[in-house]
Amino acid sequence: MDDNTEQQSLHVPAGSAASAPYALSIGPDRAGWAYSALRVLELPPGGSHLLTAGDSEWIVLPLTGGCTVHTQGGIFELQGRESVFGGVSDFAYVPRDAHAQIASGAGGRFALAGARCERRLPARYGPAPEVPVEARGSGSQAREVHNFAAADAFECDRLIAVEVLTPGGNWSSYPPHKHDEHRPGEESELEEIYYFEIDRGGLGYQRVSPSRPGGADLLAEVRTGDAVLVPDGWHGPSIAEPGHTMYYLNVMAGPGDDRQWLIRFHPDRTEGYR
Repeated sequence: MDDNTEQQSLHVPAGSAASAPYALSIGPDRAGWAYSALRVLELPPGGSHLLTAGDSEWIVLPLTGGCTVHTQGGIFELQGRESVFGGVSDFAYVPRDAHAQIASGAGGRFALAGARCERRLPARYGPAPEVPVEARGSGSQAREVHNFAAADAFECDRLIAVEVLTPGGNWSSYPPHKHDEHRPGEESELEEIYYFEIDRGGLGYQRVSPSRPGGADLLAEVRTGDAVLVPDGWHGPSIAEPGHTMYYLNVMAGPGDDRQWLIRFHPDRTEGYR
């Protein structure tokens, strides 16, 4: 694969992976890996959609607006939010081999974060007040992390998902880090998707650099609706244009027996990290 082809395969511009009713649809086959998936569902006022979970577990996360998720005999009313820049949202967990009817009276946009898995866990509701919010870094590296489905915050079989808000002009996903090898107690092997939204028409930049010969290598200008695939490699920084807050949703999953987020920082990029 030449450099241009690889850049194109790792950077997914808005609309390039659309498949109605999804504005974005990335599954393992599209990504060329085994586990992680992300869809962005757009519903008009009064719209509904039937999600067939198949061999994957899913989290329904409102990006804009609220919805009702009817699955496994339960009904979850998601209050949602005005936008991803308006704070944390509640969410719903849909187990593998289930069906979920997603409906929205006012319409909205909803992320469906998924991972192929083996265990069938119960359907559940995730309340917004219970989402751990973390202030990470400081100064020009400060950002806010919503650990709604972090490994230690909400039970899933393989899926790990978090949101990050980076103030304009700041760097996040920094220092560059990786999780592409199984090193017990030190590093876990995880495929990762970044999904971006940037307020008021702004832009950002995402770097992925090789951790091995021939590994993932990308420098992309990203805008609202774009995604970046990280099959391996050092990822970061994520850089927000001054004056424009950057949001990204991270979706991760991997083959490890234990669901863990264990990372290694780039050895040449930790000096000055705060």
